[in-house]
Amino acid sequence: MTAKRLVFIGLFACLTVLGALISIPTPLSVVPVTLQIPFTLSAGFVLGPKDGAISQLLYLLVGAVGLPVFARQLGGFSVLIGPTAGFLWGFVFSAVLTGLINRQFCPNKVSTIFLSLFLGLLLIYSLGVVGLIIVLEYNLVQAVASGVAPFVIVDLIKLLVAAYLINRLIKAKIIRAAS
Repeated sequence: MTAKRLVFIGLFACLTVLGALISIPTPLSVVPVTLQIPFTLSAGFVLGPKDGAISQLLYLLVGAVGLPVFARQLGGFSVLIGPTAGFLWGFVFSAVLTGLINRQFCPNKVSTIFLSLFLGLLLIYSLGVVGLIIVLEYNLVQAVASGVAPFVIVDLIKLLVAAYLINRLIKAKIIRAAS
């Protein structure tokens, strides 16, 4: 592994940590609003499926050992098996998905980049809902009402901004459309 790859993996892990620092509690939900989503999805898109996933695994590892890097400045392994665990593990899998989409289809327009990120968001939501069902014993309606519905509009806005920024980075030849 090259030094450049390590730096970018670490950078996206750090960006995910920074995104967690912005943590706004939501009424009637254990899931807060954070700025993590654009960074986790961009990690896969920009770094590729493998390095994007590694960056998110690094984030989870740092939190698992106890550093307060998760939303609400929480840390420890218990968070990775708690109510928001599905969302956190979804970061890893969504990075793989957005990386694979980028590699396969090379989206370079804001709309197609947005679609790629949106599919990653759907995966995070799906795993988050499963986590809420398992950990809190919610039914499907409760899990979606608590873990997805309050966040859709805000997350779509965050993805639109991320897609625009990624598009600008591609046009400036700072990143490639396919990793």
